[in-house]
Amino acid sequence: MKSYTEYITINTEKRYQIVNITRQVETALEKSGVKEGLCLINAMHITASVFVNDNESGLHADFLKWTEELAPYNIAKYKHNLTGEDNADAHLKRTIMGREVVVAITNGELDFGPWETIFYGEFDGQRNKRILIKIIGE
Repeated sequence: MKSYTEYITINTEKRYQIVNITRQVETALEKSGVKEGLCLINAMHITASVFVNDNESGLHADFLKWTEELAPYNIAKYKHNLTGEDNADAHLKRTIMGREVVVAITNGELDFGPWETIFYGEFDGQRNKRILIKIIGE
């Protein structure tokens, strides 16, 4: 069995942003040489997310609006922010959107359903953050 690890670094322009990372994951898969297996994509920061969904800008705006309604940015609202932080909302948004995804690899390609695309969700951005790509298989 082969194992391949790669890290992507992302620095978003905005505090809240959704970034399509599918191409970077496909490039890592090509480098790995794995034809059958699994690919884990993990946001390595507790204020960011990786998820699979449709690549449609209205839906992305809906995700950002929905998570803001569920966990609004409000420094005075959260006990976590009493520690000197201002990002409690980002931790909650990450929990809602998820930490990682696992995608099957079949015939050397990511085995997606219709319209599936991999996204990085940033909820406390504008600084470097890493994403882990871990590929295992044959």
